[in-house]
Amino acid sequence: MLPRSPASLHLRSLRWPRGFSSSSAPAAVAKEGADGKIVASVVFERLPVVIPKIHPVVYAFQEFSFRWRQQYRRQYPDDVLGKADARGKGDYQIDYVPAPRITEADKANDRKSLQRALDNKLYLLLYGKTFGAPDGKPVWHFPEKVYENEDSLRLCAESALKSVLGGLDNTYFVGNAPMAHMVTEQKEDSTVSPFKQRFFFKSQVIGTTHLDIRRCEDHAWVTKAELLEYFPEHKDLLNKMIIHVR
Repeated sequence: MLPRSPASLHLRSLRWPRGFSSSSAPAAVAKEGADGKIVASVVFERLPVVIPKIHPVVYAFQEFSFRWRQQYRRQYPDDVLGKADARGKGDYQIDYVPAPRITEADKANDRKSLQRALDNKLYLLLYGKTFGAPDGKPVWHFPEKVYENEDSLRLCAESALKSVLGGLDNTYFVGNAPMAHMVTEQKEDSTVSPFKQRFFFKSQVIGTTHLDIRRCEDHAWVTKAELLEYFPEHKDLLNKMIIHVR
């Protein structure tokens, strides 16, 4: 599934907040947030399910290290080694068969499924009308909400994600402070006023392999590389943000 529209937000700068506390954030930005200039966005990620394949260079080094250590390994009597080999060969022995890394969702390129790219992080993108979109057209974006009268920006971000998922039972917000601050500048011919501020919070999927995504025209779970397909003009900015999401 490829991006439906090249239309997206024009980002002017990306700054990393230091010493920022979400509990004091609304008071600090109340004047600017009163007219809807403050937005809380959520980078909602699914962590890798399986260990990524070892890079060939790393595998070669590990193989060399193993063979090098074998030169100095302790020699045991044959009768001791024979007992170790016979262990576990009773009626309860189970042959281990690893699960496939490539799923049906991978084969079908089903980006709506969480059962894909199991060795990568996935990020949730929504397609639809959102705050600050050029001329109100549908665009791909992270879950977000305009800050209104919440006690903190963290609560505003939670509300944004809750409206999409219907609840927060299978989510975990990492910390109370935002991980990034982004200033958004609209084009001159846009009907939306310029210089909107977005505060990004990180949240993670826990305890489930399926989520009911609502209140959007479409959605996608994408890897970091695929994320850049949806926002190619923001490659440098997104690279900086995702690199800091470890």
